[in-house]
Amino acid sequence: MLPKSGPGKACTYLLNKSGSPTAHLQYSQTRLDNNLVENSLRPTKLGAENWLSLGHPDAGDRSAFIYSLVVSCQRRGKDPLAYFRDVLTRLPSMTTKDDLGPLLPANWTAPTVPVLLS
Repeated sequence: MLPKSGPGKACTYLLNKSGSPTAHLQYSQTRLDNNLVENSLRPTKLGAENWLSLGHPDAGDRSAFIYSLVVSCQRRGKDPLAYFRDVLTRLPSMTTKDDLGPLLPANWTAPTVPVLLS
């Protein structure tokens, strides 16, 4: 393979980064690719042009905040709709002294729904 060809440049780059390609061998939870990250960011990139015209300067930041909550729920195997329903019904009755930690997606547990027997 010629050093100035595309694959040659890729191999040179890889060899110059000798610590990085082998660091994942020490940790079983790491992956060699970043497909999961790219796939989770794709909807954000696709919606970026639409979010520029949301009408308010803070709207993009708010959308990003909501999107990150949705993705946090999804990555933890929690239903985002159930999460938002529960959190948005609990927030109005909370005060500034209440601990919001249990409402974070990482700590949140779905409320148990009583089973109605007929």
